[in-house]
Amino acid sequence: MNSSRRPRAGRWVGLSALSACLVGVACESEQSQSVVAARALLDSVMETNSIPGLSVAVGMGSQVIWSEGFGYADLTHNIRVTPLTKFRIGSVSKPITAAAIGVLVEDSALDLDAPVQTYVPSFPEKQWPVTTRLLAGHLGGIRHYQGDENFSSVRYPTVLSGLAIFQDDPLINEPGTEYVYSSYAWNLISAVIEGASGEPFLGYMDRAVFGPLAMEHTVAGHTDSIIAHRTRFYVLSATGEVLNAPYVDNSYKWAGGGFLSTPEDLLRFANGHLEPGFLQAETLELLFTSQRTAGGDETGYGIGWGSATNDYGEQVVSHTGGSVGGRTVLTLNRDTGVIVAIVANTSSAPINRGLAARVEELFR
Repeated sequence: MNSSRRPRAGRWVGLSALSACLVGVACESEQSQSVVAARALLDSVMETNSIPGLSVAVGMGSQVIWSEGFGYADLTHNIRVTPLTKFRIGSVSKPITAAAIGVLVEDSALDLDAPVQTYVPSFPEKQWPVTTRLLAGHLGGIRHYQGDENFSSVRYPTVLSGLAIFQDDPLINEPGTEYVYSSYAWNLISAVIEGASGEPFLGYMDRAVFGPLAMEHTVAGHTDSIIAHRTRFYVLSATGEVLNAPYVDNSYKWAGGGFLSTPEDLLRFANGHLEPGFLQAETLELLFTSQRTAGGDETGYGIGWGSATNDYGEQVVSHTGGSVGGRTVLTLNRDTGVIVAIVANTSSAPINRGLAARVEELFR
């Protein structure tokens, strides 16, 4: 099990980054060229795109090489971003939820190929069977957002109540035949997890994933709760002015896009997937291996993780996240062990796999 690293602010740099000198990595007083270059890159991205606040962490396995906050978590009160600042991570919630799927599969509590009604009897039967495996690979025929649905301000008290948004709609295609990205598919997965575990989804995530991986700063983004170090959320106007993001309530989609986290917590999470331990080797391959359509075409997406080969021939698994007032990327190089997590507090920030690859390149 991975050890917990508790970050503390120090000139907006994580304690782990400062103490890295103890294991031979340059620290704040002896800035490595990698950190200097990465800072310059992110400063430029922030300035060019009017990003109020950003946070980054780079790890090598369980070692945090660099962790730092940039800019402002709250422009009104001039509160700086620190490594403790919690951001909306959007769809990076999906690989986190996929870890719970892995645990349930290992416990023989979840059959990925059983109809979802096995675990969610209230979900209406469709013209074709829908399974958890296909849902988790965006092959389940469940639609994505329509119109402004991702700007929902409705509070849903339970996972099951949130399914009402889409559960009566017909499937958009026969499951398995076409890759169509769907966050609502992951809403349904959270109900499957409840049925398979016999526990409320968020409680199970705390017990089975957040606790074992020491993710002490990852929580559901409840709008009615005081959450320490939560950033404010921003959008850009058509003229490039930074504005407060509209109010949204993400209670309908914890599993697919509703968590708050920090880059260092995302490092802990990814490190738990670098080698067998938290999950078995075959389970890691289950999550990372691209699924195929019924026609045999690879989708590039396994169960909650995108998978690709970089220019060095190394396998990199990853996910990006976009939310109202947030952008996130998490990448894990399975061959080198390098992990990159970047989060920002504005919807339009170009926080993507390309940027993560550029940061990773600086630490080779």
